[in-house]
Amino acid sequence: MSINYPSDAELLRAEIAAAAARMIAEDGADYGTAKRKAAKLILGNQKVRGDILPDNAQIEAEVREYQALFFGDAQVERLLHLRRLALELMEKLADFSPYLTGAVLNGTAGEHSDIYLQLFADNSKDVAVFLLNANIDYEVSESAHFRHPDRLAETLSFMWKQEAVHLILYDRDDLRGGGPKRVERADLQAVRALIEQEK
Repeated sequence: MSINYPSDAELLRAEIAAAAARMIAEDGADYGTAKRKAAKLILGNQKVRGDILPDNAQIEAEVREYQALFFGDAQVERLLHLRRLALELMEKLADFSPYLTGAVLNGTAGEHSDIYLQLFADNSKDVAVFLLNANIDYEVSESAHFRHPDRLAETLSFMWKQEAVHLILYDRDDLRGGGPKRVERADLQAVRALIEQEK
């Protein structure tokens, strides 16, 4: 009988994933930053081969494990709180076909997590007008476009009920068809179902 021991590359990848997960769970680091910092922490200034770095799915699995181990019920309550706020905001923004994405959707949201919503409008100015009419002050920035890697999407960020929210604006046409990669997202009905499961 032969035993398959993990290779050095697999062990290093697992170590980097665990360190990155800790940075994400404890400090709210984004995946890319956490991955780079974790690799530097473990390998120093050594040049990092691409096959050594864990992918986001491996890091996400480690984040879930870390949260279950160290945060337990507190993380579950925080996640439910953020999902309820996201749903409330999605209901207000229903005219713009809102979709929840990110950590609040995939269940890894923690203390430092923000709410990310994709909105699809005929005119992005309509969303800005909606926020102004609701007396919500926002900042404008840009995010990567999920369908077109060479384009950026306008992003409106603001604090709402003491939580950071980012609305990523797309053309209504972007809602149809796929893109280079499938984006995990949930519409109003799916978010309601997620919340019901938690009760």
